[in-house]
Amino acid sequence: MTAARHVYRIYVKAPVERVWQAVVDPEFTRRYFHGTAFDSPPMAGEPYRTSLANGDGAIDGTVEVLEAPHRLVMTWHTLYDAAMSEEPPSRVEWTLTSVGDELTQLDLVHGDLFRSPLTWANVKDGWVWILDGLKTLVETGETLPPITINAPEMVDDAAAEWHRAAGIQANNGTWDYLGKSADERTDDDNEAMLRHAYASAYHWAHAARRGPENDARGEWMLSRVWVVQGRGDLALHHAQRCMAVCRQAELGDFDLAYAHEATARALACLGRFDEASSSLEAAKGVPIADPEDLAIVEGDLASEPWFGLAVSA
Repeated sequence: MTAARHVYRIYVKAPVERVWQAVVDPEFTRRYFHGTAFDSPPMAGEPYRTSLANGDGAIDGTVEVLEAPHRLVMTWHTLYDAAMSEEPPSRVEWTLTSVGDELTQLDLVHGDLFRSPLTWANVKDGWVWILDGLKTLVETGETLPPITINAPEMVDDAAAEWHRAAGIQANNGTWDYLGKSADERTDDDNEAMLRHAYASAYHWAHAARRGPENDARGEWMLSRVWVVQGRGDLALHHAQRCMAVCRQAELGDFDLAYAHEATARALACLGRFDEASSSLEAAKGVPIADPEDLAIVEGDLASEPWFGLAVSA
């Protein structure tokens, strides 16, 4: 999953051995890694600690993989911030690949941040500075000039930002399964689809910059994943919740059309075709301003499943 991790790639004009040295050698790291360095050379399977020159701790954890000069995987537990130090360890993976005699591809993944929203926010841009500093130092021998990083701003409402990212990812995962036909989806796929949809609704309920339209769309998604599995009762439950949000927040246009569409499908699934037809006509009658949104709605209304309900253009 990508929502709870950060992924970076840079190219350094130097042999892979030189770049590896920059990753692990204190003579290098103190010049670009905020003055920190390994207390002792990292060893596979052993704990490690990095510190500032004055001895204050920066990071600690365990070296899980060390394959010089190509791969270093280590858990990551923050020591330099009291709040972040309370979060569980995450994981950092360095991968160095030679793509020429004098060119190295450096990939860095900082993952396992599901339960560490403060760390997620703090390192998001922090790694950009560190990797740019490494590249500059290796290629030019110079260090980047100091800059002021507004740390409080970086971590402000970090949990809500993390929920937003997780909600987006879960939503996208739901669509991966909805994109399959009923014949293609396995029982495991259906279960995973449901879990993604409920996870998306949960995270959006706690997400930064959310609005009532996000609640409506979360309920619509839950209705859709149940209706494609033939559970009209549960689909109708979430369709009605979707409609309630639209009415309470006075949402119209795209969201209101889909609230009617979800209601129509759920009713059709239950065999209540007269009511389903009425809801379907209501969906078609909602004014939609944006032509692209209108095309999306019309395409969806023409698609199955309608469970035998007559759907006219």
